[in-house]
Amino acid sequence: MQTADKISRIITRIAQWGTGVSFSVLIATVLLQVAGRLTDSSPVWTEELTRYALLFTVAFGTGLAFRTGSLVNVDIVCEALPGRWPWLLRLLAALATAGLAIYLLPHAWRYVSIGKMQTSPALGVRMDLVHLTVFVMLLLLAVFAVLRVVGMLTGAEDGTPDHAEEEA
Repeated sequence: MQTADKISRIITRIAQWGTGVSFSVLIATVLLQVAGRLTDSSPVWTEELTRYALLFTVAFGTGLAFRTGSLVNVDIVCEALPGRWPWLLRLLAALATAGLAIYLLPHAWRYVSIGKMQTSPALGVRMDLVHLTVFVMLLLLAVFAVLRVVGMLTGAEDGTPDHAEEEA
C-alpha cells in the first residue's frame, strides 16, 4: 500500500501547487484591476485572466476539497447510523463520486477539444487550455475518490475526510 500512498501524496502536492499558483494569479490580477481602476487605466485582459484563474483554482481545489471533507457532506445523517452503516455510506458516496467523474471524463475531453477552434477575445488564449479546467477537475475528483475507495477496501482508511492534512 506504500505505492498508493506515495501516488496519493504526489497527486495531492500537484493539486496543492496548482491551486496555489492559480489563486496567486487570481490575487495578482485582481490587485492589478483595482489599481488600474484607481488610476483610470485598468487593462482589458485582467477581467479574462481573473475568470480563467478562478476556473483553474476550482479545477485543482475540488479534488483536495473532496479529500479533506470540505465539499458538502451529510455527515450528521451518516454518522448517526448504527454499526457499519456509516462506513458503507461513505464507500457508496466515494464510489458514486468516482463513477460519475469517470463517466463524465470523455465528455469533458470532447468539450476541451472543441475549444481548440476558439480563442479568447482579450488574451488570445486558445480556449481548449481554458476548457481543460473541466477535465482536470473531474480527473482529480475521480482520482481522489478512487484513492478513498481503495483505501477503504484495503483497510488503510475508514473513508472519513482527512482533516489533519488541512491543518498542516
